[in-house]
Amino acid sequence: MSGRTSATVTRDGGARADGLSAFGAADDARFMAVALALGRRGLGNTWPNPAVGALVVRDDGVGPVIVGRGWTQPGGRPHAETEALRRAGAAAQGATMYVTLEPCSHHGKTPPCADAIVAAGIARVVTALDDPNPEVAGRGHARLRAAGIVVAVGEGAAQALRDHAGHIRRMREGRPQVTLKLAVSADGKGGLAGRKPAAITGEAVRDRVHLMRALHDAILIGVGTALADDPALTCRLPGMMGRSPVRIVLDAGLRLPLESRLVQTAKQTPVWLFASSLADAAREQALRSFGVEVLRLEAGGGRFDLGAVLRLLAERGITRLMVEGGPTVAAGFLAADLVDEAALFRSNVVVGPDGIDAIDGQALEVLTQSPRLRQSGEEPIGADRLATFVRV
Repeated sequence: MSGRTSATVTRDGGARADGLSAFGAADDARFMAVALALGRRGLGNTWPNPAVGALVVRDDGVGPVIVGRGWTQPGGRPHAETEALRRAGAAAQGATMYVTLEPCSHHGKTPPCADAIVAAGIARVVTALDDPNPEVAGRGHARLRAAGIVVAVGEGAAQALRDHAGHIRRMREGRPQVTLKLAVSADGKGGLAGRKPAAITGEAVRDRVHLMRALHDAILIGVGTALADDPALTCRLPGMMGRSPVRIVLDAGLRLPLESRLVQTAKQTPVWLFASSLADAAREQALRSFGVEVLRLEAGGGRFDLGAVLRLLAERGITRLMVEGGPTVAAGFLAADLVDEAALFRSNVVVGPDGIDAIDGQALEVLTQSPRLRQSGEEPIGADRLATFVRV
């Protein structure tokens, strides 16, 4: 068993039987914070797998030293643990591993991370959370303990719950974590009369929104927004175009124009259209010729069951969904109680009485005073302000 001793790791500064110094509570907190930061590098880029971070740390008597770092790679593999172990090499023997989610214990497209940890000779594993995936669900920790590895669970759990919210929501509720983004004028409007777009917020907000896109697996709008704005919905920050999310349009009648930017770029950045089961087959074929993927769902009265939309997205591996487009779509997600987080960008611009409400047919208070959401923060973004809300 890799020559590991059976000595227990203490947390009082005492020496270990294998000659390595024990880590204290402050060390665990510090290194888990680093692992969590590493894991966040993968947000929006690892689905269907969670974005995990891992560190391998050893103390040869002169203080703890990081000897291996890892985070889940694009597409979900290699996993964070195997990346950290690869970089640590022989230095992993007798070391401590910090990982933001329970190591997997099942054979998927890669062997179990728990087995790799045992084989590397890790002496102690500190994890933030048990994995709610029913294929793991405590089995990873059990496998490590059975191999004589000391396991501690719970360090950094509060932050890990936020970082892994999409994975947790998908495992427990069969849907992705939903973030609603709204831009609102000083008089509560989301656009001009006739649903024409309006430049409500400034450049700093645009950059923040592009960063938010990069941190989500997919972004969703309604076809009304697609027709009015002809958006690209990509991440256009320097060097981050490759982090653009899957672009999803609710388009029951397949009205999205073939010349639209979404259709014209579908082979570079995926576009998924939700269409009614009654939508024209020839139109679907034309869209598919440009690389658009069409997903059929029932749409009573031209409207989709948003819960069914989310379930299908989860089945396809989406864990984090950003809802960006349209007062009607925003109202629908709020009415269905499917908003887990909200980003409300407030501007000093006044649109006027002819403008359209940011949430179709409802006052902004349906969001800001919702019993299901509480405000979690507020900050300036250039000349505008961002208020954030989270599910209670």
